[in-house]
Amino acid sequence: MELLLFRRKGRALENHLLAGFLVELFPDAGLPVNSVSLHTMTQYIADEAHFKEVIARVPNVRRSLWIGTADIKDLYVGDRPFLGILADLISKGREVRLIHAKEPGPNFREDFDHYPVLFTGLERALCPRVHFKILVFDCKMAYIGSANLTGAGIGMKGTTTRNFEAGILTDDPVLVEAAMNQFDSVWAGFKCKDCRRKQYCGDPILK
Repeated sequence: MELLLFRRKGRALENHLLAGFLVELFPDAGLPVNSVSLHTMTQYIADEAHFKEVIARVPNVRRSLWIGTADIKDLYVGDRPFLGILADLISKGREVRLIHAKEPGPNFREDFDHYPVLFTGLERALCPRVHFKILVFDCKMAYIGSANLTGAGIGMKGTTTRNFEAGILTDDPVLVEAAMNQFDSVWAGFKCKDCRRKQYCGDPILK
């Protein structure tokens, strides 16, 4: 299992290194840089761009979506609850993992109850020490920043009422792998053994 996870998380990095190797090995072959996927994108995300550039990508996930957030509240995409988008992904066989630090509020729980597939299909972990905000799309692109999974943070709240947030959206394989490693270290319970805040953990990852 550990080898499988390593292979999956390292695939983007391996492809990136292989591309560079091919260009160096055949410098006179005329290989376009873009054709071997050397190019990476790292974009600064501020304020309402969190919704336009980050959340807007969620419905297009093809394999997996990992979400790490401290706070979690009811969040809408257009006139649909964000949980409805997650339910659609799960119904299509996508893997959706969610780590959050706080128990969600009543509105979130009410929305959750409208989508039975979330009860069995949403992989969820609770860790009160989580303060990172990470979204990983298909193990290929990651958002790393300050915005929680709330309307005022990463959602579509208006420009005059939303939080001031900042982060990056990147497909740089080194950064994506680093984000996935941090997420996975919490998800797999690697931090639980030496944790000194277990008394605040209502639903321990490792029982």
